[in-house]
Amino acid sequence: MDYFKRNIDNALLQWNSDSRRKPLMLRGARQVGKTSAIRQLSKNFKHYVEINFENKDHAVAKKVFAARSDPKAICSELSLLFNKPIVAGTTLLFLDEVQSCVDAIAALRYFYEQYPELHVVVAGSLLEFALEEIPSFGVGRIDSMFMYPLSFCEFLSANGYEMWVEQIDKSNPENPVFEVLHNKILEQLKIFLIIGGMPEVVAEFVKTKDFLRCNKLLNSLLESFRNDFAKYKKRIPAMRINEVFNSVAVQAEGKFVYEHVSQNLNNDQVKNSLELLLMAGLCYQVTHTSADGIPLGAGTNPKYRRVIPLDTGLYQRILNLNVSTILHANDFEVINKGAVAEIFVGCELKKNASCYTNSELYCWVREKRNANAQVDYVIQQNERIIPIEVKSGTRGKMQSMFLFLEEKKLPFGVRTSLENFATYDKIKVVPLYAIGNAVKES
Repeated sequence: MDYFKRNIDNALLQWNSDSRRKPLMLRGARQVGKTSAIRQLSKNFKHYVEINFENKDHAVAKKVFAARSDPKAICSELSLLFNKPIVAGTTLLFLDEVQSCVDAIAALRYFYEQYPELHVVVAGSLLEFALEEIPSFGVGRIDSMFMYPLSFCEFLSANGYEMWVEQIDKSNPENPVFEVLHNKILEQLKIFLIIGGMPEVVAEFVKTKDFLRCNKLLNSLLESFRNDFAKYKKRIPAMRINEVFNSVAVQAEGKFVYEHVSQNLNNDQVKNSLELLLMAGLCYQVTHTSADGIPLGAGTNPKYRRVIPLDTGLYQRILNLNVSTILHANDFEVINKGAVAEIFVGCELKKNASCYTNSELYCWVREKRNANAQVDYVIQQNERIIPIEVKSGTRGKMQSMFLFLEEKKLPFGVRTSLENFATYDKIKVVPLYAIGNAVKES
């Protein structure tokens, strides 16, 4: 599969050249492109050693880490076993599926303390579960980066539209995209809402433009995720986790209610299963914040949260949506069937935030009799708080936004929709395809 340029590539190159770097842990859900990104990074090295702890041919490496704590001795034995030199400055050592070798995770502290000049990267599809068992091992001793499925602009680049990405990056309400190009980008956006950003699916679309083949790949990815459920926690049956996973898609439009998942599950069972799915990166929570100041996380209320899946393509396969209606519609309400647009916006905010932190998503909600109000997302950009509403309507349908702006004494809010860049009153209109710009530092 051809490699598509990813946003994280620049951060990986910076890590590579940093004289004070630490062993790197690349974190993210299964199949989001972690291994491919490291293989791309390896092109900057003379030698590359990749060890996959779930590969039976590499199982002997586990014994090396179990028997040794001296990083140079470990590298000497691995070099002989895999017949490749492991030399500081010229070799990239990549330990994949490292959750299957806890001794390798524990050894990272020794690489940091005793062999910092060697470039070491670890990754794993279920890494967060291993880290839960040894939560303090890496404090101050490792660097972490977080990776997600392809963003919309990464999708455009993969399809050869790099110039469109450049235009999106420099556009704003004072300098909108010219209308013909705006409409062309919207056509690509509708495709992306259908197939999503999982690298294997994007590669298939780039090659064949075949939606049916993409759907088959999405179905296969869903099956692989569900097969992993049995590995999450032995005390929680995979069938129970699957019920919660499906309910995340069903309930994506509003507050996630435990009682709506299944009559067969109590609240504790739902809560535990949901926490596992969040750890695996298969869904993201959007938590209420009072937004009275920054950081936004200081004013959260965990009793209200939405939960969205990590990818719109996987979402439409779980619900078996009629994707042809999205592809051929110009009406926002049709395109947003099942809250596809809200999910897309949340995922784009995650993907375009800093890769060095596991950024959280926030919303604002007021639940009062005859006075309900809700802002879909609230973000922090530098020192500013910015509310975002995903809307099809005009200014007359944004009572919640104006209430929020007035109460919090904020200068402006963002409405994102199919419209081009524009501005009126205190509202900046940003097209859906450019919402990632909102979280980039200016």
